[in-house]
Amino acid sequence: MAELTTDSHIIKLFAYDVFYKNHMIIGTDEAGRGPAAGGVFASAVCFHKRSKELIEKLSILNDSKQISKKKREILYDIILENTINKTVCVGVEEIEEINILNASLKAMKLAVEDVLKRAALAEALEGNYQKFLVLVDGNKRIKDFDMCSQKWVVKGDATSASIAAASILAKVTRDRYMEELDAEFPQYGWAKNAGYLTKEHIAAIDKYGLCKYHRPSFLRKHFEKQEQLNLF
Repeated sequence: MAELTTDSHIIKLFAYDVFYKNHMIIGTDEAGRGPAAGGVFASAVCFHKRSKELIEKLSILNDSKQISKKKREILYDIILENTINKTVCVGVEEIEEINILNASLKAMKLAVEDVLKRAALAEALEGNYQKFLVLVDGNKRIKDFDMCSQKWVVKGDATSASIAAASILAKVTRDRYMEELDAEFPQYGWAKNAGYLTKEHIAAIDKYGLCKYHRPSFLRKHFEKQEQLNLF
């Protein structure tokens, strides 16, 4: 690692993962917990083959929220082609049924299980998952997951290369998905606001009402406030 002549931040990201030298690392992160529309996405990433060239290509890697859309798109292709990865979406109906936290953790679990199985096969470790360690962004562990050890990492997308890579895949995939939904319901501006409750989005909801991609539970307080205002 010391021989790399690239940005120190990317070296620190990979150094964090390499610190767990007795394990192969799988990082996972989600995108879309906060918006009031659309599904929640989670990605899992395993850098099963690291190289100096790959790390240099990823020199701009960081928390997906800290870099531009153009840079995320560049990183997306590099990560997709050079890792074992999986992205999973849990839709609005299930978010409303089990709540957003559980939906996020479920998406992470499904993504991690897929990557874990394929990474084990790639390393001739089929069924031997104990050599893997899952790094989970945030302060929660994945529920009902015991295939291998896991560790939560606060601000993991700015700490671990694997988590940062997962954040890129989840963010780019969800943004593209919201652009597709925007084509179906252009009045809400989802191509720009990604389903977050911006002033314009709220105004559109008040004018047009909710559609099938909205999360009613996220708008309960807004409608309660509107009802209170209508009393006067």
